[in-house]
Amino acid sequence: MSEHPPTADETAPEPTVLARAASGVGHLTLNRPRAINALDLEMIRQVADALDTWERDADVQLVLLDGAGDRGFCAGGDVRGLREQIVAGHPEFTAAFFRAEYALNARIAEYRKPIVAIADGVTMGGGIGLAGHASVRVVTERSRLAMPETRIGLTPDVGGSWLLAHAPGRTGEYLALTGATMDAADAIYAGFADAMVPSERLGDLRDALLTRADPATPAEIVLLFDETPEPSALAVARPWIDDAFSAETVAEIIERLRARPEPEASAAADTLEELSPTSVTVTLAAVRAARALPDLRAALAQEYGLVLWFAQTQPDLVEGIRAQLVDKDRDPHWHPASLDAVAPGLGTEALAWVPETPLWA
Repeated sequence: MSEHPPTADETAPEPTVLARAASGVGHLTLNRPRAINALDLEMIRQVADALDTWERDADVQLVLLDGAGDRGFCAGGDVRGLREQIVAGHPEFTAAFFRAEYALNARIAEYRKPIVAIADGVTMGGGIGLAGHASVRVVTERSRLAMPETRIGLTPDVGGSWLLAHAPGRTGEYLALTGATMDAADAIYAGFADAMVPSERLGDLRDALLTRADPATPAEIVLLFDETPEPSALAVARPWIDDAFSAETVAEIIERLRARPEPEASAAADTLEELSPTSVTVTLAAVRAARALPDLRAALAQEYGLVLWFAQTQPDLVEGIRAQLVDKDRDPHWHPASLDAVAPGLGTEALAWVPETPLWA
């Protein structure tokens, strides 16, 4: 035991975002490794503040974004906290969180200086919102990317619907509805990443960004460490994915999946039948509507309305979070419980719902 009481610095909690600048690089590290760097509102604000500062700083020429620990870049947003806000009847807190998060997603996409994001390990939900819109998106052999919102009775957000809508063929519908996980090869194929760098070379990549020789761009530096991943399983699965997920409704998608000989198709049908009928119905409509939108900001605005529609009018979000992350019984009770009980035109109704406070003032 120490002879002296701990100092204030020794007892202070670790900052949840590390921000430092050196050699022309602004370096942001999400720093909640025990929670796989899951985002809360304060972390979102810290990242946004650092980007604001560095955009005005002529000495900072690029931004590096990564996560602490070896489990993942970011497991998503604080959905337990979201459930607590909904149950407590605080819709204004829910809306404030998503406005801040989506504004940051758009800021990253539109940032005037290059942002290099390293999506090493688990990168899901809110983590996609940070890494997926960066200038240069790096994955590793350990990367596992997904938009798993339908697993909790929600719909892909943080600009995920925009990325999914522009994935090859019908892979966007497949990834959105099932919440399937992508490895590095799949993420590059689907348009969620740009390069695969072996995890053992990430330290070298960071050093190279700090000691870069003009006029090398961040993208050119990343390519020095890029290795071609194994062929994408997602690409190989395109025949049955495109066939089934081009159907008009979720029920018809399941019917086509059941008719396919591939075991993966049957497994996808099993997954869809376990998920919230409301969630998969609205998600299918949302991804297809996003294809017709002009840009990421329009997609974020659509997602904002949908997420608040789920939070303020539907029971499945609270129930899904309870089953998956609170009680962890993996036994959600959806309302309605089956696709044939979903009201006709539900997807159109959800897309037309207007939140009290707009996303973009």
